[in-house]
Amino acid sequence: MVTSAKKHHQYAATPPLGWNSWDCYGAAVREEEIRGNAEYMAEHLKPFGWEYVVVDIQWYEPGAVSSHYRQFVPLEMDAYSRLMPSVERFPSAAGGQGFKPLADYVHSLGLKFGIHIMRGIPRQAAHADTPVLGTTATARQIAHPNSICPWNTDMYGVDASRDGAAAYYNSLFDLYASWGVDFVKVDDIAASRLYGIHLPEIELIRSAIEQCGRPMVLSLSPGPAPLAHAEELAANANMWRMTDDYWDIWHLLYNMFERCEKWAPHVAEGRWPDCDMLPLGHLGIRSVDGGGSDRWTRFTRDEQLTMMSLWSIFRSPLMFGGELRDNDDWTLSLITNEEVLELHRNSRGARQVLRDGDRIVWASQGENDTTYVALFNAGEASDNVSVSLEQLGLSAPVQGRDLWKRESLGTLDQLSFQLPPHSSLLLKLN
Repeated sequence: MVTSAKKHHQYAATPPLGWNSWDCYGAAVREEEIRGNAEYMAEHLKPFGWEYVVVDIQWYEPGAVSSHYRQFVPLEMDAYSRLMPSVERFPSAAGGQGFKPLADYVHSLGLKFGIHIMRGIPRQAAHADTPVLGTTATARQIAHPNSICPWNTDMYGVDASRDGAAAYYNSLFDLYASWGVDFVKVDDIAASRLYGIHLPEIELIRSAIEQCGRPMVLSLSPGPAPLAHAEELAANANMWRMTDDYWDIWHLLYNMFERCEKWAPHVAEGRWPDCDMLPLGHLGIRSVDGGGSDRWTRFTRDEQLTMMSLWSIFRSPLMFGGELRDNDDWTLSLITNEEVLELHRNSRGARQVLRDGDRIVWASQGENDTTYVALFNAGEASDNVSVSLEQLGLSAPVQGRDLWKRESLGTLDQLSFQLPPHSSLLLKLN
């Protein structure tokens, strides 16, 4: 059961669609690559509802070279303990302008701008005991030195009980508002390998966004976010990861079926359990995560359709991970199918109707008495996947349409299809 709607749920009334730099550039994306992908989105994807351009982790580290984090290196920081874009990688940030020039450019294309941050306060700020804007407390006084991220050395957690903790987060989001940030992905917070969920900092961030006066979509990473905290997540965030980092590896996609089944009751307007980025197209250009480096997605075409069908009927946010400018026609077709995007944008009540081994069926309700059905063969051999119209709450006959092939299947009195391994069928029934 979801919580009642709050003001921030309006910021993402439908699941966000965008591009994130992590899957192709890791921690080392540069300004020209952000601008280039934004230009591609404006030209090819904006008419289909794609709008967010998100700079992922380490934008404040001058020497970042891949997805491997360099430990305890100097970071760009202002006088008030706030990380700033590296001018070496983001030249327009010179003169203390931060991300405002880049955000302005993204906005000029009719798109929205997002950034990734780590929860907490920079360790170098705590060690230097630098000031915090809006309070007499200093970085050292609000830092929680036992609250660390096990995979990244940049930050200490913030002790939410300390005077000055709220002022620090308020100063961060005031800064981001001045830059024109529309989307913030906060990491090491929905789940932590050491501590679980960090609710006090999530609540500080929620309050900081509200007080800054600029609507910002709040995305929480990584996962798996604890299902037991679904109410608190929905009360504070717009999207939260159901999984740890997701890559183009079949068993990670296979496991997502169970995650989606568990989280489906918590999908609601402005509150989106997140299956993570879409590792499609050209990946790993400067990222060595996910068991690979510079490559085209390792998913087969059947697996790509299976992923897109599950993400769409479940209504996960869609964040493309590959280098957009290298897309081929096939990859572009996956993210510009108006009929699938209509399902993703406007369907309701997605649920797993049945699962018999690796034969899986999902359904949801569309507008004008339409029903969407996704049939999956998640097994290792060709198999027949069937569901009765009665199980779907329908009576025969129905008119069927294959959304990926964009073709009518005519009148159907039953749904029974032979599907290759790892493949799917996405249908609209009238």
